Amino acid sequence: MATRRDFLHLSLGGLLGAVMSARLPAHARAWPLPDQPTGGPGPTGPAAKSCILLWMNGGPSHVDTWDPKPGTVEGGPFKAIPTRIPGVSICEHLPRLAEAADKLCIVRSLGTREGNHDRARHLVHTGYAPSPTVAHPSLGAWVSEELGRPDADLPAYVAINGAGAPAGFLGVQHGPFRVQDPAKPPQNVAPAAGVDPERFRLRQEALAHLEADFAARTADGLVKGRMQVYDKARRLMASGRLDAFDLGQESEATRVRYGRTTFGEGCLLARRLVEAGVPFVEVGLDGWDTHKDGFTREAALMASLDAGFGALLMDLAERGRLQDTLVLCLGEFGRTPAINADEGRDHHPQAWSAVLAGAGIRTGQAWGATDRTGEAVVDRPVRIEDFFATLATVLGLDATRQFATPLGRPLTIVNKGVPVAGLLRA
Repeated sequence: MATRRDFLHLSLGGLLGAVMSARLPAHARAWPLPDQPTGGPGPTGPAAKSCILLWMNGGPSHVDTWDPKPGTVEGGPFKAIPTRIPGVSICEHLPRLAEAADKLCIVRSLGTREGNHDRARHLVHTGYAPSPTVAHPSLGAWVSEELGRPDADLPAYVAINGAGAPAGFLGVQHGPFRVQDPAKPPQNVAPAAGVDPERFRLRQEALAHLEADFAARTADGLVKGRMQVYDKARRLMASGRLDAFDLGQESEATRVRYGRTTFGEGCLLARRLVEAGVPFVEVGLDGWDTHKDGFTREAALMASLDAGFGALLMDLAERGRLQDTLVLCLGEFGRTPAINADEGRDHHPQAWSAVLAGAGIRTGQAWGATDRTGEAVVDRPVRIEDFFATLATVLGLDATRQFATPLGRPLTIVNKGVPVAGLLRA
């Protein structure tokens, strides 16, 4: 006899467990900004309609990328090159981004306390330190919940070249739809061979009946989220906009400009998805955990980053989309200024860099500073809570709205942070 699990497997295939949707419209109110003498006024309302997170998995060295220390032993072998921001230099392996630096806000003064990869990845994706009692939602999940449309036929949160970050207590319906290969459109979007529309309808009815029966018998609150996932999957399967995932519609020249790497193609796919209305896309570039042979590995990673990120900025600007798309580039922490015996650098959360661009961001600046070697923040420090509050302001997320966790604990999107006014466009 077919079990509930059999029906779950057969009804819509693996797609059902991957597609995520959203419920509520955006909140349009702005969050008041604190007085910050070095900052200036913030925006009067949300500026971004979408967000692209370029996730540098493993933790890139700030000294070797955005915050070079030329003339010091700790600075390593890479040269620093000037950018379009007067007096600001970055690594020689990021020439396209140096040329586009007037579109960037380089934050050189982030500092956190988590030096373990998993814990730091959780912190930087959610704004909260890991807790054994609360499954915190990621920024992508918050955007899905607040900015996604309940009737959308495309996922609200897409993760490319990586797993993304989970939705926590918001539910699976706000987790990431994962694209492991950006060059391949989503698989299993058509019913299986021999499944005609009537048989497909009957399978959906059977699945709904099983879920309803299970909910009635167990009072499992997760059923509602799963049912929303199934609905989203059906809308995706019937969507006339699946071509948003098809890089084959781009010219060869465009694909070459993005670098013809999995990261570059991920950036190109991200551009196509936000143009199609997807509010949050994360693109991963793995390999930044450079304890050993770091400089050789970093040079190759920066070549991919420079091409993909640089082309993304130019494309968004030329298409008039940079003004309403927030772009972030960061990892879980920085790396030690001291070079270890294996020609690499170790974990260093005390001081590191992130880059912002696009909607609502005051660009053409480097914010904050570290000391002579990059060991410590010495000017305009930015806490991760304040960083998240800044992102919430730009995205129009209601940072004061409280959610109840499954244990009844009230929780807000931002963990008591305040926006950094100097990062926000007036």
